[in-house]
Amino acid sequence: MTIPILKVNNLSISFHNNQVINHVLHNVSYVLYKNEILGVVGESGSGKSVSSLAVLGLLPKKQTVFNSGEIIFYEDDLLAYPTTDFQQLRGNKIAMIFQEPMTSLNPSLTCGFQVAEILQQHLGVSEKEAKQEVLSLFEKVKLPEPEQLYKKYPHQISGGQKQRVMIAMAIACKPDVLIADEPTTALDVTVQKEIIALLKAIQKETGMSIIFISHDLSLVSEISDRIVVMYKGNIVEQGKAREVFTNPKHQYTKALINSRPSVTERLKVLPTITDYLNNTVSDELVSIQQRKAHHKKLYNTSPLLEVVDVEKNYITKGFLFKKDVVFKAVNKVSFNVYEGETLGLVGESGCGKSTLGNAILQLDKATSGTIFYKGKDITNLPKKELRALRKEIQLIFQDPYSSLNPRIPVGKAIMEPMKVHKLYANDKERKEQAMVLLQRVGLEEAHFYRYPHEFSGGQRQRIGIARTIAVNPKLIICDESVSALDISVQAQVLNLLNELKDNFGFSYIFISHDLAVVKYMSDQLVVMNKGKIEEMGEADSIYAAPKKAYTKALIDAIPKGV
Repeated sequence: MTIPILKVNNLSISFHNNQVINHVLHNVSYVLYKNEILGVVGESGSGKSVSSLAVLGLLPKKQTVFNSGEIIFYEDDLLAYPTTDFQQLRGNKIAMIFQEPMTSLNPSLTCGFQVAEILQQHLGVSEKEAKQEVLSLFEKVKLPEPEQLYKKYPHQISGGQKQRVMIAMAIACKPDVLIADEPTTALDVTVQKEIIALLKAIQKETGMSIIFISHDLSLVSEISDRIVVMYKGNIVEQGKAREVFTNPKHQYTKALINSRPSVTERLKVLPTITDYLNNTVSDELVSIQQRKAHHKKLYNTSPLLEVVDVEKNYITKGFLFKKDVVFKAVNKVSFNVYEGETLGLVGESGCGKSTLGNAILQLDKATSGTIFYKGKDITNLPKKELRALRKEIQLIFQDPYSSLNPRIPVGKAIMEPMKVHKLYANDKERKEQAMVLLQRVGLEEAHFYRYPHEFSGGQRQRIGIARTIAVNPKLIICDESVSALDISVQAQVLNLLNELKDNFGFSYIFISHDLAVVKYMSDQLVVMNKGKIEEMGEADSIYAAPKKAYTKALIDAIPKGV
C-alpha cells in the first residue's frame, strides 16, 4: 500500500497588510505519497508557491493568517511546529530548490562551501568528510570538474550549473521530500531537459518524494506521476498526469495546455485563459497556401536590414607575459530582414543572439562586418544620425520588472521617448497619444497615472511594448520579451505583437531560446550556436526537417507532454 508522506488538508491562508486582507488559498487539499513526483501547476498568483512555502514555515509570520487546515508530515502537524523544529526540518527532511539560482546562492561564498555547510549543520560531519560528500554530490548532479567547481564562486559558472549546485544542496541530507519551485524556468530548453532527467534519476535512485511546481503543464506532465492544477488559490483539477494532460476536465486546464504555441499546426490567434473561460476560442488556422502567398509578397521587395559578415570579439587581457585571449561572441553572421517580416533568432544562452541584437542597435558596435538599414551603412554613423536611427530601430526588453523606472508613472514613461525624438507639438498631444497606446495594448486610460509596481508582469510587458511603439519604429528587436511570462500571458503578448505588426507594418527580430514560440512567430528562422549560424530557412520547414543535429536537439528538448 502506498504511504502518504505529506498531507495538506483544507488549507486556507490570507495575508494581512495595513488593514487590507488578501485571501490567497481557499481550502486546498492534496496528498504526496512516498516515492512519488507530484506536479503542481498554475500561473503566477495561483497559490502554488504560497502552499509550498507554508509547508516549510517560510511565510512572513506577522502578515500571514492560517484561516483553516493542517499540514501533516508523517504524524506531525507542521503548522504547530516552533521555529527551532523547522530549522532542523528544513534542508534535512524537507528541502527546496528555488526558482532563481542567481539569487539563491550567496555570491560571496564558494559553491563547495555552501553545500558543505548544509552537511556540517545537519549531519555534524567534519570539514574533510563534508568536502568528500560534496564532490560526490557534484558528480551525481553531473557537474564538470567537481574539484575546480568546489572552489568557484556562483558568478563564475553558468545558470544551468548554478541550478545543479542548488540541486546538490537540496539532496545533500537525503531528504524525504524535495520541493522544486519552477527549477527550470530561467534555463534553455536543452538544459531544462537535462535538469528534468536528472531530478527523475535522483528520485528513482533515492526514493524521495518530489513536489514539482511550474506554470508549464506540458513540462510538468513529463516528470510527474500525478498533477494538481491551481487557479486563483483553488485546486480546480487533480489526477494522474496522463489523464489530466490528455483528457482535461476544467476549462482552465485546457487553456494551460493549449495557450502554448502548437508544434504541429499554426493557429491565426493563440487561445488565452479568458477565451477558454468565456468559450470564445477561435480555431482558425493559417494554411500553407496563405503562408506561401504572404512570403512571396514579402520577399519580392528590397531588404529593410542587411547584416553582412558581422563579427563581435571580446578580448581578455593577458596577465604579465601571457597573450590576450580573444572570444568570438559573433562569428561571420549574415542575413536579411524584410519589411513586414518576423525573423526568428534562436539558440541557447551564450550563442550570441543578444550580442548580435546589440550590434544591430549600435549599442555595442561590431568588431567587423557591415550592417545596412534601408540600404545605408549604419556601423559608423555620427551622433545626430544615430539618434534618428534609434527612432527607427527599437527594442523590447526581456525583463518587464527592471525595464521600467519605478519612480515615474507609466504614462510619463511612454511619453518620454516621444519627447526625446520631438514627436508631436506639446505634452498635451503626447499625453493623448500615450492614452491611445495604452488602450492599443489592452490597458486603460486610468493606468496612465499608476506606477510600475501596481501592475502584473504581463501588464508591465504591455507597457514596455506601448513605450517601444510610441516613436513609430520600423524594426523592433524583441529580446526574450516573453520568456518571463506565464503561458497564458505569453499567448496574449504574442497575439498583441502579431496584431500590431499587421496594423502598423512593423518588422521584428524575435530573439528567444524557446523554439516553439519562435517557430509560431517567425517567417524565417536563424539558428545560432557558439556565435555562428547553424541553420537558416523558412521556420516551418526547419522545424519539420532540421538539417543539423544541434537544431534537432533544440526541437527534441521542447516539452510536448505525456
